[in-house]
Amino acid sequence: MTRSACVRIDPYALQHNLARVRQAAPGSRVMAVIKANAYGHGALTAASALSAADGFAVANIAEAARLRDGGVSHPLLALQGCRDAAEVELAAAQDIWIAVQRPDQIELLERVGPARPLRVWLKLNTGMNRLGLPAADAALWQERLLRLPAVREDIVLMTHLACGDDRENPATQRQIIAFDHAVAGLAGEQSIANSAGVLAFPGAHRDWVRPGIMLYGSSPFPDTHPEHEGLLPAMTVSGPLIAIDERRRGEAVGYGGTWVCQEDMPIGVAAIGYADGYPRHAPSGTPVVVNGRRARLAGRVSMDMITIDLRGVARPRIGDEVVGWGADPGVDEVARAAGTIGYELLCNAGRCLDMTGR
Repeated sequence: MTRSACVRIDPYALQHNLARVRQAAPGSRVMAVIKANAYGHGALTAASALSAADGFAVANIAEAARLRDGGVSHPLLALQGCRDAAEVELAAAQDIWIAVQRPDQIELLERVGPARPLRVWLKLNTGMNRLGLPAADAALWQERLLRLPAVREDIVLMTHLACGDDRENPATQRQIIAFDHAVAGLAGEQSIANSAGVLAFPGAHRDWVRPGIMLYGSSPFPDTHPEHEGLLPAMTVSGPLIAIDERRRGEAVGYGGTWVCQEDMPIGVAAIGYADGYPRHAPSGTPVVVNGRRARLAGRVSMDMITIDLRGVARPRIGDEVVGWGADPGVDEVARAAGTIGYELLCNAGRCLDMTGR
């Protein structure tokens, strides 16, 4: 038995969004980011739909190994790199590319002689201040790696944008300038752009781009709708309408009685809740769609149910599909209502629910 709520993944939307990446960055190869189970969309599902990508980036060696075991033959990049000798050996055995972003990871490669050399992406810190080796010493880090038998000669130089989601923030241009200064004269391919960089900062495109959220049809910019960026949503989260009751003016609905009927009205109950990845803190008024018409939450989100103000929905019936997010409402709109970001909702739903194709 599966849960009443479900996630549908649209492979065509994933393919469309990848084509949008290539349109925006035609001179770059695409390292499609499918970490965290492809942002909740299913890593193998996404890898199949995005087979036209030039490679796939994941968070760690374990995620990459699962893709290899699932039959994925594309280049795979583990963005967190290796943590111990066993991961170095596994990366070599399964031809997994690794990021190097800390001195101890270089020391690890100096100690461990894997069966064959690894391709390394050398991550430089240009202002994100999360991971990455100091960019000012890029030449020293690269030289140290190139001395190692465990490392291939074709090192990729990379950094990550901290403020790319704000088109007007000068920090992005400062990072690009810092990166260019650090790698001037160094051989090797380069990679800077995430989804925001792909869409808004052509100077960050370089040899490889690393799109993530845009592949799934969500805008990396908080002030624009995905349609305005030419993106299609790949995930639809929905649950069936399981009850419709007429409530009287003054009656409270849901836990805590936080929402009160202002008139006699129909209240619906849909079988979807925070156990299904729907945001617990989505307030009354958050949009859902029933029979193609917008309705709104009325009362608190429960573990596996939401209550809905059905005024304005023509002829609702038990069993009707209630869309939590998808084409309408979009995941970003629901996330804003709940005080979070679309990334979180997509990942949570993918962890909680069985996924079906479309």
